[in-house]
Amino acid sequence: MKIYYTVAEANSMLPMVKAELEKLQGIKRQFREKYEELRRLKDYFQKHGVPQGSDPYFTLECEMDFLQVEGNTLLSSFELKGVQLKDIDSGLVDFPALLKGQEVLLCWRQGEERVAHYHGLHDGFAGRKKLTDE
Repeated sequence: MKIYYTVAEANSMLPMVKAELEKLQGIKRQFREKYEELRRLKDYFQKHGVPQGSDPYFTLECEMDFLQVEGNTLLSSFELKGVQLKDIDSGLVDFPALLKGQEVLLCWRQGEERVAHYHGLHDGFAGRKKLTDE
């Protein structure tokens, strides 16, 4: 069953959306840092050889696996609520809605105070329109 949000419902979801989005952004940042660290480590051991009987990558790879699981759990949380996370970095989120009988996406971007825009299902961020007080 498809979930539709009213503007008020979407706005009431923002504290949770903001918190989960910030966690996801932190996870992505940590993953990127660990990936770069792993790449540097692999470059080093490729040049200097890996000590016999050791796995210098194990801890980093486990940490990255955990971050991936944590990130996927947060992504699933958005999906289960019917909230569409369009871009993690810019914090772009859409809420499916019905506006004057038409399916639209209520659009919010991190840093905005409230949900105040919408766009058609295929218009994307570039097609954003201001919600009018109705």
